[in-house]
Amino acid sequence: MGRTVVVLGGGISGLAASYHLSRAPRPPKVVLVEGSERLGGWIRSVRGPGGAVFELGPRGIRPAGALGARTLVMVSELGLDSEVLPVRGDHPAAQNRFLYVGGALHALPTGFSSSLTLKVASLAMDSLCRGVFAGNSRELSIRSCFPSLFQAEQTHRSILLGLLLGAGQSPPPDSALIRQARAERWSQWSLRGGLEMLPQALDTHLTSRGVQVLRGRPVCGLSLQAGGRWKVSLGDSSLEADHIISAIPAPALSKLLPAEAAPLARVLSTITAVSVAVVNLQYHGAHLPVQGFGHLVPSSEDPGVLGIVYDSVAFPEQDGTPPGLRVTVMLGGSWLQTLEASGRVLPQELFQQQAQEAAATQLGLKEPPSHCLVHLLKNCIPQYTVGHWQKLESAMQFLAAQRLPLTLAGASYEGVAVNDCIESGRQAAASVLGTEPDSHS
Repeated sequence: MGRTVVVLGGGISGLAASYHLSRAPRPPKVVLVEGSERLGGWIRSVRGPGGAVFELGPRGIRPAGALGARTLVMVSELGLDSEVLPVRGDHPAAQNRFLYVGGALHALPTGFSSSLTLKVASLAMDSLCRGVFAGNSRELSIRSCFPSLFQAEQTHRSILLGLLLGAGQSPPPDSALIRQARAERWSQWSLRGGLEMLPQALDTHLTSRGVQVLRGRPVCGLSLQAGGRWKVSLGDSSLEADHIISAIPAPALSKLLPAEAAPLARVLSTITAVSVAVVNLQYHGAHLPVQGFGHLVPSSEDPGVLGIVYDSVAFPEQDGTPPGLRVTVMLGGSWLQTLEASGRVLPQELFQQQAQEAAATQLGLKEPPSHCLVHLLKNCIPQYTVGHWQKLESAMQFLAAQRLPLTLAGASYEGVAVNDCIESGRQAAASVLGTEPDSHS
């Protein structure tokens, strides 16, 4: 009998883990369990009038570095090359980013150079923490959130997971798409029908490789059986697994763990996340005052608006017919945390009004939008607060000491970007395959 690996969570991390497991020379039996009716997690693309594409979650993937390259390899393996929409290095969306300060848009220098005054640097850091993590720069661990700024990425990242699968062993990935991305200095890319094409293609691929995909089946508990196998309870039925890869948020996993894993559950429950309200707006016959990727808003300027992305600048192909200007307003920060803590129901109109006011004030888009989508993404961005590395270390030590057949993946741990999540799934799969006893049964 081959081994059974159950992957919890059908977001991009769980899909990537299942993908890499299914492509092993002798793949284990893989069962992917997703609580909701759809796969893809926070990656979600919605079609609007005239075929316009609206991203409710991530809206572009960066091709840079080994992780960016590995994602492009996967895109090619899934046959999606012809769907890729790149933003080339000479494009305004690649070159221009703005900061909205003192009621005006200011171009950010492309590289954070020493000529930056301290005020701009602290405003930029505040905005960066809000723009990437929707969090507070004074509470977040810069080391965990921006490891490249900390220089710890190369060493700590691979040692911590003890997988030693880093850049050291495997040659850097190479493909026609990667070479094109390098030659044209892509800053980011999307897919013609929106980024959700990626999880959809993964779903199709997994099914073709015999992976069992269960949707609408929330896991309600995990227990260890006498032989060291897991029992995964799905309410009215259960699964048995030799190994579990958890790609659900850390606090969600903490609630499912059995009593034997209480110390691990305690650590995982402290990795919290914040919510972001995403408001997609489309305007017909309107123009932006500047061309670029978008702008960030420091908390001193507006406690609720994190920034605005100028979607049409980067990906005009997704504007629909007749084409209309698309922007996305991100709301969050302390303003949203206070609202959520108040316990009252948050009406969509409130977010829509905030977003339209921001678009009018900050970009001069005074006319009402022709199309508007409002989504509150609850607890979508994990917060790597100070001490995050220590939490990960204690979690890894517990798993190793107890020899629990459980591997952690997903945005809760080592990066919230799409590439980080895909890589966490790949590394989880590799560690499971690496521990495989070499039996020919």
